[in-house]
Amino acid sequence: MFTRRIVVVGTGYVGLTTGACLASLGHRVVCSDVDAAKIRRLSRASVDILEPGLEELVRDGLDSGRLTFVVASASVVAEAEMVFLCVPTPMGADGGADLAAVESVTREIRDQLPHGCVLVMKSTVPVGTSARIAELVRRSDVAVVSNPEFLREGSAVRDFLRPDRIVVGSAGQDAAERVAALYARLGAPTVLVDAASAEMVKYAANCFLATKLSYVNALAELCERSGANIADVTAGMGHDRRVGRSFLRPGPGWGGSCLPKDTHALMRISEAVGFDFALLRAAISSNVRQRERMVDKIAEACGNGRANSLAGVRIGVLGLTFKAGTDDLRDSPALAVARLLVERGAELVAYDPGLRADDPHLEGIVTLVDDAYQAAKSAAGLVLLTDWQEFRTLDWPRLAAVLDGPVVVDTRNQLDPEVVRRAGVSWHGVGHPPIRA
Repeated sequence: MFTRRIVVVGTGYVGLTTGACLASLGHRVVCSDVDAAKIRRLSRASVDILEPGLEELVRDGLDSGRLTFVVASASVVAEAEMVFLCVPTPMGADGGADLAAVESVTREIRDQLPHGCVLVMKSTVPVGTSARIAELVRRSDVAVVSNPEFLREGSAVRDFLRPDRIVVGSAGQDAAERVAALYARLGAPTVLVDAASAEMVKYAANCFLATKLSYVNALAELCERSGANIADVTAGMGHDRRVGRSFLRPGPGWGGSCLPKDTHALMRISEAVGFDFALLRAAISSNVRQRERMVDKIAEACGNGRANSLAGVRIGVLGLTFKAGTDDLRDSPALAVARLLVERGAELVAYDPGLRADDPHLEGIVTLVDDAYQAAKSAAGLVLLTDWQEFRTLDWPRLAAVLDGPVVVDTRNQLDPEVVRRAGVSWHGVGHPPIRA
């Protein structure tokens, strides 16, 4: 495999992972960003993102000389064979993806791109964006290729280096094959399609997963009402190869940096072409309802009086990040449930292994403490909202001794109900009958 000279524009979650992993595959990679302070930190192998294996890859890339970090300027692309655009595409006011950063960078670098360079769209963008970027570039000697990422927070390095597939979209076969060749060492199936189809693949995959999660959460409620056990139901479903076992765990709703943004973006794409995507709209609506349902469940288990009031009720919260193994609060269902609890009058004391007490997203919502036992102290009940592995090994007799209310609402079905019950604490899960102490 030939070593390529690659520039990655943007050192956020996708850009930094892409740059570090491509360098680990033997390519020479320059990562650029407008944040000069961040570039200085990365040049010292100081990584702000909590992602297993990423800091080690950055350090290895720096030590080998294959990875460098520079402050963004148009000239940085002058000798690149390929330029990856990994800039933010946040949800705009209308629900669609905001392409301002993508278009701004394209205008800035287009005249500096060398002859024969390939401009690779790595950011998640609406269908038709590659064609739009090609119009902005206005150069027949520069190909624009779509190469969507499929990285999960908490396992991004592993997902990059052990992918299920590589998707490359382009009108030109040569450019598509050049991009696909970057990943040749990984031995993954490669799907070569047109750019519009590649752009749709990312949205189609994420929105399918969101819909699957909404379905399981709705099924869990049906199990509660009918006396079935969601764990047994999903175990039976998962053995069916057509269904699969992934994304069959109920929870407080789906969230994070991708699924909410991508579902709304696909809804906007659908509306733009006159298609009523009723199924996806229902999945989004169901997700909102799931968060509210979790608050009702918590109020029933921990609230005051017959009305299940939460006014003035102290509740201990375990986990606030959208996913275990990350420090990411973006569109976190755990944080959304916490906000709803506060709106109902609850006083929250929380512990999350990935968060610092000075995180500005938590101001006015929760008091963050250093461990689960402090969160439980004098609380009317505990609520588990993020499935950090360490919560499975908590000392439940110790927790029972400091709780005012011996109850835990496990919105992730993370805990062993029998371990909890033997400690004298009642367990309330999702899609299960309660197990009383």
